[in-house]
Amino acid sequence: MEKIIFAGFGGQGVISAGKLLAIASMREGKEVSHIPSYGAEMRGGTANCAVVVSDDEIASAIVHKPTICIVLNEPSLDKFESLIESGGILIYNSSIINRKPQREDIKIYSIPCNDISEHNGSIRAANMAALGALLKVKPELATMESMKMALVEGISERNHKFNPTNIKVMEEAYSYLK
Repeated sequence: MEKIIFAGFGGQGVISAGKLLAIASMREGKEVSHIPSYGAEMRGGTANCAVVVSDDEIASAIVHKPTICIVLNEPSLDKFESLIESGGILIYNSSIINRKPQREDIKIYSIPCNDISEHNGSIRAANMAALGALLKVKPELATMESMKMALVEGISERNHKFNPTNIKVMEEAYSYLK
């Protein structure tokens, strides 16, 4: 079972990223839960979501000690780094996070999410870069193919025009990690 936190500013798409992971994992027969949490302001405020992915029934969807944490901004790194289970995974957006994580008992992946997003023609797809990196480090969560299908299911039809860019960003971030 993986207990995952996606965190960042409102508007960075962390809630959407969690939703897409839940859909992609569900497509592969996993049990999933997705609980969004918004700060007071929405866009520009803090936002995070908890996603649990399991082969077995999920007893509790509450995530106190994540096994995986994806953070897209520095306040989220400050808040969640200490909560990750020992032996867990931290993926952080090195494009805008100016400090290195301090933990030595977790695996840390530095991904320039904003840079990868902008390189592929969008300033708003950093969340897709984070998802691509996550699929690389934890392929048992979902395949890239399931994630591509989740984009069709989980994104409103009026935004489907962005899916080719979203896919390019995910694939580049996936390839970024060796």
